[in-house]
Amino acid sequence: MQDKIVIKGAREHNLKNITVEMPRNNMIVFTGLSGSGKSSLAFDTIFAEGQRRYVESLSAYARQFLGQMDKPDVDEIEGLSPAISIDQKAHSANPRSTVATITEIYDYLRVLYARVGKPHCPICGKPIRRMSADEIVDAILKRTIELHADPEGIRSRKNKASRNEIVVMAPAVRGRKGEYYQLLQDFYHDGFLEARVDGRIFSLRERIPLKKFKQHTIELVVDRVPLGWPVENNKSLRSRLSEAVEMALDRGNDSVQVILDDDSELLMSSRFSCPDDGFSFPEIEPRLFSFNSPYGACETCNGLGTEDIFSEIVCPACKGARLRRESLHVLLENRNIVELTNMHIDAAHDALGALSLSAADAAVAEPLLREIQNRLQFLLNVGLHYLSLDRKAGTLSGGEAQRIRLASQIGSRLVGALYVLDEPTIGLHQRDNAKLVETLEALRDLGNTIIVVEHDEDTIAASDYLIDIGPGAGRHGGEVVAAGPMPEILQNTNSVTCAYLRGDRQIPYPKKRRPEATTFLEIRGARENNLKNINVKIPLKRFVCITGVSGSGKSTLLIDILYRALARELHGSQAEPGSHKSILGAGWIDKIIDVDQSPIGRTPRSNPATYTGIWNHVRDLYTMTSEARVRGYKKGRFSFNVPGGRCEHCEGNGQIAIEMHFLPTVFVPCDVCKGRRFSRETLEVAYRGKSVHDVLTMTVEEANEFFKDIPPIRDRTQVLLDVGLGYIQLGQSATTLSGGEAQRIKLSSELARRDTGKTFYLFDEPTTGLHFEDIRKFLDVLHRLVNRGNTVCIIEHNLDIIKNADWVIDLGPEGGDMGGKIVAQGMPEDVAKVKESYTGQYLKKVLRR
Repeated sequence: MQDKIVIKGAREHNLKNITVEMPRNNMIVFTGLSGSGKSSLAFDTIFAEGQRRYVESLSAYARQFLGQMDKPDVDEIEGLSPAISIDQKAHSANPRSTVATITEIYDYLRVLYARVGKPHCPICGKPIRRMSADEIVDAILKRTIELHADPEGIRSRKNKASRNEIVVMAPAVRGRKGEYYQLLQDFYHDGFLEARVDGRIFSLRERIPLKKFKQHTIELVVDRVPLGWPVENNKSLRSRLSEAVEMALDRGNDSVQVILDDDSELLMSSRFSCPDDGFSFPEIEPRLFSFNSPYGACETCNGLGTEDIFSEIVCPACKGARLRRESLHVLLENRNIVELTNMHIDAAHDALGALSLSAADAAVAEPLLREIQNRLQFLLNVGLHYLSLDRKAGTLSGGEAQRIRLASQIGSRLVGALYVLDEPTIGLHQRDNAKLVETLEALRDLGNTIIVVEHDEDTIAASDYLIDIGPGAGRHGGEVVAAGPMPEILQNTNSVTCAYLRGDRQIPYPKKRRPEATTFLEIRGARENNLKNINVKIPLKRFVCITGVSGSGKSTLLIDILYRALARELHGSQAEPGSHKSILGAGWIDKIIDVDQSPIGRTPRSNPATYTGIWNHVRDLYTMTSEARVRGYKKGRFSFNVPGGRCEHCEGNGQIAIEMHFLPTVFVPCDVCKGRRFSRETLEVAYRGKSVHDVLTMTVEEANEFFKDIPPIRDRTQVLLDVGLGYIQLGQSATTLSGGEAQRIKLSSELARRDTGKTFYLFDEPTTGLHFEDIRKFLDVLHRLVNRGNTVCIIEHNLDIIKNADWVIDLGPEGGDMGGKIVAQGMPEDVAKVKESYTGQYLKKVLRR
């Protein structure tokens, strides 16, 4: 295979028929302004074509289970490998998925506990050893004697059962699917007469109908041993029982099931059974520790850990452990598998590294521990030490989920693949960036090509090859501004990115900060999650940054406690705030807004125009045109959400979904409106020669110019321009917008509203997806909010944002249990002087520039 990837004539989205080549088996960074076309080239062209080629190489049978991909708009791509995308999009919402299952660590742990774990009796707590046939017979006779003891014993003689026999059975099948016709026939031919199937005893002379796809349990009746009285010292009874037990152990995979004469049952094994109370473990195998298997899952909650899939109430049977009772009594150095997965990744790594095993167990465990420790080390290398192994996948941030998938890919040790990553440094403190870069380099050194869409300066500097897309965004982008090794292109005068990297351009910060605040919000006794009962004062009418390494407690403090508490007090929210003593100063604000990265809508009908209110004013404008007045069209005529003016064939979607049965659903343009959403009559109404469909296809920048004389529309498009979204279309589907774009659309809506100057704005890493130049513009918007008298409070790692803050509160010093304290607070210059603050040490370097 050739040593480079060559893309010829790429025209996806705003790409302008570009041709570019890059070396294989290198780490290549794509950078450029937001909307310049980086993702269009990396994901929508290179990854899409790599994945499409791989899927097309599969059989038709295999393809029916995979998504069908359209060919991207590109003339040719040479040297392409099978592609793997590791992005920030929705990770698993499966309530059963955890950090341990995603990374396959749990699979290895299950095998580890099955092979070297030590079972303990759930009743008496003593270690369980293997029982010999004689010990099993003794246990059966002991239990029988207890059943028929004097009144002072366990039962009275008058309660003596009428069966007067002991039924000895060999467990042949345990909870497995199949018809088992031949197995039952073999039993009969071997001289056996009965079997218990799914709880009922059948004669083997008759055909026993079993459903193929239903789970069955089959126990072979080996003997019915009549009781002779007295039971004690009855040699003939013991002899016959011993023969039956030995045969059952032979036929039942070292297990024997016994029905005593009162119909109670004992399950015992020559593998693991308690000699004191007769408790016998089921087969100790990896599925015993799987909450996804009926064999290992808690029978009450089916392995969910909660009462049902929609409930947060912990299962009363397993107490949230998700496994059956026996699974929780297999221990490895006094710790069961649930207790191990409850630990944070760094603690689990240390605990497994300190295991003391016998020589025989160590030989079995060594390859398993090596795989587990390698994966744990990968997670540590990407800054996720503070997560617990049982953390549910649905609660992870986009950046955390992406880095976990990255760690699992390294663990898979694929060679010759193409990995495409989207800003892997999101949510990562500068301290941990070097470890992440080392992880990417390790993936590259295995023999893979790494493409990273990134704005982080450290990652860009570590790249083998840099491709800068631009020069601007939207229609002003889509070209290759610079491509080559970092030292070669650094002097490129056409690249805005290179200008920032050289230091010719910088994001300024105020040399004189705003005066010290006189009003504060004070959180007292914050102790949710890892917060150490801290008191935090946040100055009002100022620009505040909450900083700290990943997992130090920033989101817990700002979102779980402050936002939820004030939203409940000011807006009547029902969300329960995190644990704290009190919050003082709420009277100084009248509104709290969390400008998060959740979608602005979950259907293709939602778009920037409808969310920001622009479309209402556009409809008003078209209603006032002379053509609309003549025809009597009202405002509803220009809505694609209600009948009237929309195309009824596609109901205003512009597309028709075609069900392909065994193939994925295909969306094609509506053959009536040709994708324009509206009826022909509605589209005949024009404003300055443009129909409503034409307006929806305009970019924000184009709309700002087109509607420059219409203040209600112009003001809103201008704010969208100010937050760096000039390249998106007004009618762009909400489902295609990134989290960062959705967040900035929400911010623009807030800026367009009249406020009282007493609003508290919260942001969690708003610089996601922003280039240096975009950050400069974004800071202007934030300062505008503060200058109106509002408070802006941001969780952020980006040093260009932090150095612009009026006040910084740094949490730490580490993540997880080692965090949750205030390490430093004050103006950026004050925090930079604190040696114990990781943020301060990096901030010091930036302030010196």
